[in-house]
Amino acid sequence: MRRFSFCALVIACFFKTAAAQQPVHVDRPFEQEHAVKYRVGQADKKLIAAAADRNGKIQLVGASGLLQPNNGQFLFPGDLVRDNVYRFMKDKTIRSIARYEDQLVYLTDKLVFSNAWAGEVYLEHGLKNASVFAGGKDFQFLVADSKSLHLVKDGKITWKGALKADEVVDVRYQKNANAFWILGKSSLSVFSPATQNLNQVFKGNGFTAFDINSHKNHVLIGTKDGCITFNISTGEQEGAINKRLPVNDITSVCQIGEKTWFGSSNGAFALRPDGKFDYYQGERWVLDNQISGVFPGPGKNVLLLTQKGLTELVFQDWTLRDKAAFFDKQVRSRHIRNGFNSTLDGLQNGNVNTGFLADSDNDGLWTSMYLGGEAFRFVVTQDAEALKNCRESLDAMERLYAITPVPGFPARSYERAGHTKELADPERWQHSAHPDWDWKSTTSSDEVIGHIFVFGVMAELIDDEDIRSRSITLIDTLMSHILRNNMYLIDYDGKPTQWGRWHPEYVNSFPVSVGDRKLNSSNIVAMLQTAYHFTKKEKYKAKAFELMDKHGYFENLMRPIENIGKTDGAGDLSSLLSDRWNHSDDEMYFLGYWGLYRYAFNDTLKTHFKDAIVDHWQAERPEKEGLWNIFTAITGVRDFDLKEAIWYLQEHPTDLINWSIQNSHRKDIDLIAPNFRNQSTKEVLPPDERRAQRHNGNMFTADMTHGNGDSELSAGDIWLLPYWLGRYLGVISAPEK
Repeated sequence: MRRFSFCALVIACFFKTAAAQQPVHVDRPFEQEHAVKYRVGQADKKLIAAAADRNGKIQLVGASGLLQPNNGQFLFPGDLVRDNVYRFMKDKTIRSIARYEDQLVYLTDKLVFSNAWAGEVYLEHGLKNASVFAGGKDFQFLVADSKSLHLVKDGKITWKGALKADEVVDVRYQKNANAFWILGKSSLSVFSPATQNLNQVFKGNGFTAFDINSHKNHVLIGTKDGCITFNISTGEQEGAINKRLPVNDITSVCQIGEKTWFGSSNGAFALRPDGKFDYYQGERWVLDNQISGVFPGPGKNVLLLTQKGLTELVFQDWTLRDKAAFFDKQVRSRHIRNGFNSTLDGLQNGNVNTGFLADSDNDGLWTSMYLGGEAFRFVVTQDAEALKNCRESLDAMERLYAITPVPGFPARSYERAGHTKELADPERWQHSAHPDWDWKSTTSSDEVIGHIFVFGVMAELIDDEDIRSRSITLIDTLMSHILRNNMYLIDYDGKPTQWGRWHPEYVNSFPVSVGDRKLNSSNIVAMLQTAYHFTKKEKYKAKAFELMDKHGYFENLMRPIENIGKTDGAGDLSSLLSDRWNHSDDEMYFLGYWGLYRYAFNDTLKTHFKDAIVDHWQAERPEKEGLWNIFTAITGVRDFDLKEAIWYLQEHPTDLINWSIQNSHRKDIDLIAPNFRNQSTKEVLPPDERRAQRHNGNMFTADMTHGNGDSELSAGDIWLLPYWLGRYLGVISAPEK
């Protein structure tokens, strides 16, 4: 039997009214990138150049000749193999390759030639050691070795020249001026094919690479210590050398569309129109960080050459809904273990086909967050698959309670018996009554608040009597256990778990500056309100008011976040808990805010709780945390940093493997002094430039030096929950094509 409660309908109407006054992100396509990598063989350790034609054909020049990408796709690297399509090119010593008039053109020790245009482009250039070239107007090509320059056209060398006391680094053609630019190691020159004049226009030293930004009439020159901007109109350097780059040791410069791309000795980066950089470093993006070349790829794609191979950065126009569909496939294909939302562990260098689904201390928590997202998805879309996912994960959550011998006590996890030594924290595993299953003990408070959050969501919103009644039963079962055991979570040994403690004797033993005093008070009131809301059992309401009125829990939970800080001299536990801000606490607070605000006993409390939530959110704003911002929207406030939440969702990488990431060396970011919240930079970096992490991690962690591609996180809790919560609250629209 299916039904929809009147109470749920009233609340839904209230939130739709509130949401009508809130900003809404219209889900239009944005640019989403991912990396496809190709490893190079031993014979081609030096990759020289790459290009793509109008058909999307990619070719590279390596030490052994012409190469092409083979068999690569996202998360599954391919390799580079010999390109024998034009078999009679094998006798040509190819030095470089370029795209000209949307076709591929080759430079050898004798020729500039192409297989396009019926093979009629065949120009002898006369430079045995030619290494670089560029195509100009009407099939003119400027060819250079380290010393000489030759202009060839119609099968003839029409001009010869050389740089003054300098060596050629590279050449470029400026179409709107019909001019060739030549970069030397210490000079910049311009050659006019119309007048056949070569003029040196700028002197310097240590030049390594360059390109022309015709839109701004600039030449950008890379050096080993920054980038120089030469203004073509004024004929002078514009400003001082720019040393505020992610990496100042520039190896390549390439203008692609509106972005200027740089290769460096430590990754690639693109200068955006707003003056900031997109940084591509670490194996999420490249096989190694020594970038030897940046080239335009097919369509909007970008080709990055390194010592170990090629990366094709693929840029697609996605809506957030497209991204949600992609992540749903990731979760369902690789991250569901017995219904739990799990990490794929034991990968060999990022190969997702080599891993296993790992148990976790927080199987119940990560599954609660994924399950919440699927519940919101079902409410928004009525998708039958989402409802199936809810049932499957609810089964897993329900069994956490059935598998332990203690009534109302949920396990952290469960797994098949006989493999305890292979599991995380083997000392915590206990045998169940079933011979084939063991369960994990010492359940913590963060699991409990996750359970109550999602059971409340499903009980309220899922229009299915079976799911609703099972969810309410689980709320009642868990909360009865806590009340029956004097506000403690009691394990199989009859003792409270380390963190499952909400008794005033424990909570109020901490100084007011210790976060657990506020956190535990906030969580238990939210949990009791949720239990009362759905069961109407007076014991929950009475206990909540007892804690708030007699034991100061209301004052505790309303205490401003700014009062929490480092606490010395109050005991070892207080010192430990206040050593720094605990970002897992944020996760527990915000999951609890669903029940704290939404199921508040009365409007007066709801108003106060709204103030507490907004106060906490204000402290979190520098992190631009998508989930915290969207959770804050449940209060109906107009300002909850929706723009930053969308930035989090759009900028989040699709590769959630734990690759090493480095940022602390960057010259384009501002580091700040050590502080209680462990905020290391003035402004938080985009998610795709940070380590793969859950919401309980510090978003300001700049480096991840030990990531070796041995695990993949699930997008179920990381991305799908904030997206579908935003859709449910109406602050993110359906996709607009």
